Amino acid sequence: MNKPLRRIAVFCGLLIMALMIRDNWIQFVRADELQNDKHNRRVLIERYSQPRGNILTADGKPMTGSKKTESSDFQYKRTYKNGELYSPVTGFAAQIFGTSKLEALYDGILTGDDDRLFFNRTIDMLTGKPQRGGNVVTTINSKVQQAAYDAMGDKKGAAVALDPQTGAVLAMVSKPSYDPSRFAGMSDEDQEAWKSLQKENNPDEPMLNRALRQTYPPGSTFKVVTAAAGLESGEYTLDGKTDTPDPYPLPDSTVDLGNDGNHPCEDASVRVALQWSCNTVFAKMSNELGNEKMKEFAEQFGYNEDELDIPVRAAESVYPEDNRPQNAMAGIGQASNRATPLQMAMVAASVANDGTLMKPYMVDKLVAPNLNVVERTRPEQYSEPMSSETAQQLQEAMETVVEEGTGTTAQLPGVTVGGKTGTAQHGENNSEKPYAWFISYAKAEDGSSPVAVAVVIESSDAARDEIAGSAQAAPVAKAVMQTVLEGKQ
Repeated sequence: MNKPLRRIAVFCGLLIMALMIRDNWIQFVRADELQNDKHNRRVLIERYSQPRGNILTADGKPMTGSKKTESSDFQYKRTYKNGELYSPVTGFAAQIFGTSKLEALYDGILTGDDDRLFFNRTIDMLTGKPQRGGNVVTTINSKVQQAAYDAMGDKKGAAVALDPQTGAVLAMVSKPSYDPSRFAGMSDEDQEAWKSLQKENNPDEPMLNRALRQTYPPGSTFKVVTAAAGLESGEYTLDGKTDTPDPYPLPDSTVDLGNDGNHPCEDASVRVALQWSCNTVFAKMSNELGNEKMKEFAEQFGYNEDELDIPVRAAESVYPEDNRPQNAMAGIGQASNRATPLQMAMVAASVANDGTLMKPYMVDKLVAPNLNVVERTRPEQYSEPMSSETAQQLQEAMETVVEEGTGTTAQLPGVTVGGKTGTAQHGENNSEKPYAWFISYAKAEDGSSPVAVAVVIESSDAARDEIAGSAQAAPVAKAVMQTVLEGKQ
């Protein structure tokens, strides 16, 4: 070979090598980046080229479906069965607007693209079958979810029910809600439906998951945490006097803190203070324990955790570093104390489970198209914020609240119920309608506690002076607990 031809051959070889390097760079190094690029239409076309697998309730009812379309690109679109009921759990899968919540987190399972479904894909390819997606089986009980949704009515707010012994989420309702089916396709109507749900066009924010992603001042429901901290410190007993004046002068302040109603709060015991929701006792207790101890204790329940995934990530509940007067107010669930409904359900669950807090989870298992279980969630302890002795004392006190205190509206005939009401200030100088809270648990005939509930009502038709946890939130919790117990019979 003469010299010019050799040079041409070497040059061509280098070009081929450069092409191969570039090809491998694109296919392997940049594969994920290109696949996740929002402009890569092929990913969407593949996603909707066959029916998606379904998201199911714990009792086997599908929350989702798929429907054949007339589009040449997107052959199927997602449908939802009772979308407003389940959208806080499922999220959405929309041809234009992407995916969220479980639809996003388990997209690979639902489309069949997950690496754990490789065997199924291979068998389907060899047998000539189209690719199939797997199913996501949640912990949601359809009857409990429906009971919570119905009991909420037209109120704005959220409800969460947990199994205290495992951490399984039995129900998660957020209102107002939305139906993802309305914008799952690509039509003008779908786009208009999407626009109508956005915050700038709908101040009620129906797409906000209030159970997981919204924080509120927890009000007097937080007194359960303060009581636990006080009892654990050894400085307080359940029925011992607390040497608390009424009103209580906030430390480093000229402000006196009083109590609502004509209740025996002066020098009240922890039991009586929970029974009648005495602000003075728990503000004084929080001040005496100090901000550092209160903050550390709240964190044992899940506060200040910014990576709590169930598997959808919950917003961080915050117990702040603060000065003495603000810490006293935070001890009664006000000031900068902020919590999600999930967080307060965790507080009730830890009391019900004798002091052990289980990590909340919402997905029981992932199932392949051939019905083999790909992955199963095992219950996991999150923390042990208090001793069993302290938890059992709090059970006594919370049961007193429901038997003959502020929470009598949550009573169930023949059932032991423990609860705590809460009414939290809202707006600058408490200018807005307050938030109504209720946290609770119920005991089954065998003495176990199969359910713990937290309910917050953000707004309702009730007049301002009629808003209270016992009136608005407790009936919702009662309906949830009753449904769970009926299912255990």
